[in-house]
Amino acid sequence: MGRPVPGWKSALLSLVLLALFLGAWELAVRPAGGGTAVVDPEYAALLGQAAQQGNATPMPGPGEVARRLWELLRDPFYVRGSNDQGIGIQLAHSIGRVAMGFGLACLVAIPLGFLIGMSPLLYGALNPFIQVLRPVSPLAWMPLALYSIKDSSISAIFVIFICSIWPMLLNTAFGVAGVRKEWLNVARTLEAGGWRTAIRVILPAAAPTILTGMRISLGIAWLVIVAAEMLVGGTGIGYWLWNQWNNLSIADIIIAILLIGVVGLVLDRLLGIAARAVSYAE
Repeated sequence: MGRPVPGWKSALLSLVLLALFLGAWELAVRPAGGGTAVVDPEYAALLGQAAQQGNATPMPGPGEVARRLWELLRDPFYVRGSNDQGIGIQLAHSIGRVAMGFGLACLVAIPLGFLIGMSPLLYGALNPFIQVLRPVSPLAWMPLALYSIKDSSISAIFVIFICSIWPMLLNTAFGVAGVRKEWLNVARTLEAGGWRTAIRVILPAAAPTILTGMRISLGIAWLVIVAAEMLVGGTGIGYWLWNQWNNLSIADIIIAILLIGVVGLVLDRLLGIAARAVSYAE
């Protein structure tokens, strides 16, 4: 590896790339020679009808998206009815569902991962079930959840739970099983009990791996909640995005994509800070 690149150079390059992207975007949406693009007639008619109603433009440029974003952020928590709420409220609903589903997954996955990591017998018994359930798409659980739970919001939380549990469970088991035998032998020599060994030796040693699993799980949870809210409707950034598509508000769709990415970045960075805080040099 070479010498680290100064941070200001990376920031400058990021700004240059952003400027190039915005410039290319502006040129792409600007009609060439005053002409119009050839599109499907039915879709063009739909866009025209929506544009007359003030709901959409064929494709907004970065300036128009920025103006619309400012309008949304000036009053993000307004409530004008069950189907007309601010973007801040929609994001809060989504984050709340993710927090509940992710928190429940932590309560199940981390203790169970400890048991699996410390018991080869239990690992061998549960591993077939884990390997069968882990590849199942989280959204495949949604019809069953809606049928059995009969509540769209709780069903979305269940989907978050079921998709969050596997990375945490496997990473916790891997981290616990990978604790150095020398450290465990020292704990036995000092006659430390099982609980004390788990809390004072195994947990600190496995914490970086556990946090990595939590970081992966949270990223998956945030991806899934958007798709789940598109299916169940009601509230949330996923529902809001799909509702804007029904209104053909392309600027709002782009803003929703941007906000989803920003919130995902913030959540990942928060767990990244926690992972660095518990890491140690061997």
